[in-house]
Amino acid sequence: MFDKILKFEQELAQFVGAPYAIMTDCCTHAIELCLRYDKVTECKFTPHTYLSIPMLMHKLDIKYEYLDHAWQRWHGEYPFMGTRIWDSARRLEPSMYRLGTMQCLSFGHDKPLHIGRGGAIILDDQAAYDALICMRYDGRDLNISPWIEQKTFRVGYHYRPTPEEAMQGLALLQGLKEMCPPTRTVDYQDLRNITIMD
Repeated sequence: MFDKILKFEQELAQFVGAPYAIMTDCCTHAIELCLRYDKVTECKFTPHTYLSIPMLMHKLDIKYEYLDHAWQRWHGEYPFMGTRIWDSARRLEPSMYRLGTMQCLSFGHDKPLHIGRGGAIILDDQAAYDALICMRYDGRDLNISPWIEQKTFRVGYHYRPTPEEAMQGLALLQGLKEMCPPTRTVDYQDLRNITIMD
């Protein structure tokens, strides 16, 4: 079962030029895992993003500010300033990986790799890769089977993709290798105009 997911991750990493890729069940959860791993307590980002991002900040009790000028309008991706994390939800191109970062991808219906759901983290930090793989899948060490043989777990999250999504991703990735569509800019609502309540 994990072989299909691993195969997709390897092909994706090669395509984007990153040493590692970790498939998740969505981009927002990919970002969450990165924020948790790096123990981010504050950051700044564009107010023109999807609603799940400020919701995530509230959930994790991360102090955040919206940027006034830079990155208000973004093309394919934007950074969480003060971190090494990028929301690359609308970008998927050959050799797009930036060294030293953790870029989070989305595979939603209107994204370049339109599986319908899912996401990924591309990175070059092996320690982060090893930890995030376990975090993604309930704290499990996938080298131990059956899982009940594992006696010690770090806190994990049920953010794993399915083998079927990985297989669909592999097929779609082959098409992207042949003809990669241009990254398009999408205008998001200015989230400075909304209030999020607990």
